[in-house]
Amino acid sequence: MSNIHRNFFTIKLERSFYIIQGVRMNNMKFSRLVLPGVTMIAVTYGLARFSFGLLLPEINQSLEMSEFVSGIISSLFYLAYCVTIILSTVITTREGPRRMIILAGLSAFVGLLLMGITPNVWVLALDVLLAGGSTGLVSPPYGAAISLWIKEDQQGKANTWINSGTSFGIALSGAGAIVLSPNWRLTYLIYAVLTLLILIWNFRAIPKTGIRTNLMFEKGNLSIQGVKGSIPLVLASLILGISTAAFWTFSRSFLEAAGDYSDWQLSGFWIMIGLFGVLGGFSGSLVEKGGLSLAYKSGSLSIASASIVLSFAPESLLMAYLSAGIFGCSYIFLTGVLLVWGIRVFITNASLGIGVPFLLLAVGQVIGSILAGWFIGTWGYAASFIVYGLVGMTAAFIGPKKR
Repeated sequence: MSNIHRNFFTIKLERSFYIIQGVRMNNMKFSRLVLPGVTMIAVTYGLARFSFGLLLPEINQSLEMSEFVSGIISSLFYLAYCVTIILSTVITTREGPRRMIILAGLSAFVGLLLMGITPNVWVLALDVLLAGGSTGLVSPPYGAAISLWIKEDQQGKANTWINSGTSFGIALSGAGAIVLSPNWRLTYLIYAVLTLLILIWNFRAIPKTGIRTNLMFEKGNLSIQGVKGSIPLVLASLILGISTAAFWTFSRSFLEAAGDYSDWQLSGFWIMIGLFGVLGGFSGSLVEKGGLSLAYKSGSLSIASASIVLSFAPESLLMAYLSAGIFGCSYIFLTGVLLVWGIRVFITNASLGIGVPFLLLAVGQVIGSILAGWFIGTWGYAASFIVYGLVGMTAAFIGPKKR
């Protein structure tokens, strides 16, 4: 990636607020933007992307997929994210956030709808690309929308709330599975209807005013070459992505194969990931009090331990739920830490600071999902999860420096 150089546009702020067509735009009511934002993140990340691992055992049985094929299909969620987050960043910078937010909701809706009626694995792969792409489309424009339309002193709180939508979406998908399992097709169709309603809400809530003609854009390079501290950030994000892929895709399948669990207990495992993910939103406080290095090492060791705990006692409901809680909290926590670390490394280009770690995290998850399916088919679940936990622990040694 260090050899890639592209034209990149960054917004150059002339004042502490935007004035668009004579209107002061960062004075929007907090709830008018944040509430639809939380729900949009919930349906794109929680329902369209991460719910796949929860429903995977039923999908495997229905479409007769092997674990290796499941891993490849799952990797497409992250591959689509890698492509769309770059596309969305460029278009959002040029045209404003509204178009990309609406397109993200539309992509999630169509992907979920088609997943509910998919006839075979090949069509499922296309549906997964659409559903997974919605997450990349929605991330940059909501960051821009907060900067445009929320008061400066409320922007941190707005970002925290909107980011928490992922956890709410995961918990919602778990609750939905309790009610609807094992009918995965009906589950996806209901998710599609819910996504359509939230899309309409965002369509009405996001202002139509664009930003193209009233902001100055500065042409630069999208490159990490020569940026001090960028290589450890890239390696850490990539390794963490690889290490978390098995848990996201196969943890529920692992439990079903290892223990005598009811459907509601398996769905409760997923709910635990979502509920404890909300606690991960306090990463900013730990970074502020203990420093970035301590926060990163704590988070990376915790998320690695989740896979190892699950591998040693998958038949114990208590230990399974403990691993889910550790994973959910650590994952949301680490994404917040990577965001802070990225912005500190790319201090002159915050957009690159956010984009690089999240992009490399997704690239790692592409690799990790493909390999996980092959490892599980060859070695079994327990050995594979131990390997992924150990991989995650190596990331702790590539963290930011204490200073």
